[in-house]
Amino acid sequence: MTTLRAPDLTLTSLTVGANLYCNPVAPGDFPDPFVLEHEGVYYAYATNYKGVDLPVRTSTDLVNWEFRGNAMGTLPKWARRGFTWAPDIMKVAGGFMLYYTARHRKSGLQVIGAAFSKSPLGPFEDTCAEPLISQIPLGGAIDAHAFEDADGKRYLYWKNDGNALRQKTWLWVQRLSDNGRQLLGAPKKLLVNDQPWERHLIEAPFVLRRDGKYHLFYSAAHYGDSTYGVGHAIADAPTGPFVKTDGPILRSTRDVAGPGGQGLLTDALGQTWMYYHAWTPGKIGYERKGERSMRIDPLSWEGDRPVVLRPSATPKFSPATSMEFAAD
Repeated sequence: MTTLRAPDLTLTSLTVGANLYCNPVAPGDFPDPFVLEHEGVYYAYATNYKGVDLPVRTSTDLVNWEFRGNAMGTLPKWARRGFTWAPDIMKVAGGFMLYYTARHRKSGLQVIGAAFSKSPLGPFEDTCAEPLISQIPLGGAIDAHAFEDADGKRYLYWKNDGNALRQKTWLWVQRLSDNGRQLLGAPKKLLVNDQPWERHLIEAPFVLRRDGKYHLFYSAAHYGDSTYGVGHAIADAPTGPFVKTDGPILRSTRDVAGPGGQGLLTDALGQTWMYYHAWTPGKIGYERKGERSMRIDPLSWEGDRPVVLRPSATPKFSPATSMEFAAD
């Protein structure tokens, strides 16, 4: 991937079209978004909402989204409905693997399951008798993220939900089988909440390989208020060790509160974009009838450091069409 300078969002900055967009691109509650590209269509999935276990929307431009319903099939017997969070999708032979968080009936904690579908619209079915990852003594496990490296090896990242037990929270990684159904080897700790701005947790890992380096983006602090933000760490290998960048790279402003639950993609002109959810100030938190809506903003690079100018709330130039996911 070409190293990019800070985005110049003037009239000449994008030569493919002159369309504008304004956040949020997917209004309404659509937290913890994950975007998948398949055959020229973009599929956005989110945490459960109003009885829909796995909301899915589609788009051809990343700006205009159509709600397509529930992509989840029947939940497995070990899971209780109403608590399916933070989906992540990986293409595999013959279809797609979904990694999701759900409430474990026996323990009452959140754990990670895996489901398969031949179509990105589902239905995704989890036929396993037990969760893929539990970590019950550590508070459970949430926020799975699947990553395929340039050599074809696959990895799964996640967070142990230690804050559920008032413990530290760690981000973990473990090798995945080629079909995405089994974990290989032993899990490895990567990062812990040890910076003042991160407060009581870090979560929502997302990994990007760029110029031979591995960039781990994560969210931290409390999702329900303006302390929530996006952090970054860098490593020479997908299993670390990762070194954190100082402070959050995306934080609240006067117009946007609590950005997080992030992912990355790259458009046809090589511009990196971050998609994420955030509250609108004045309606921060569900108790105030707030909504964590989906948003996108350009991300640039200063050497190996990612830079997002700020979460935007004013018109910007849209991503170039014919999008493709960020890759080395």
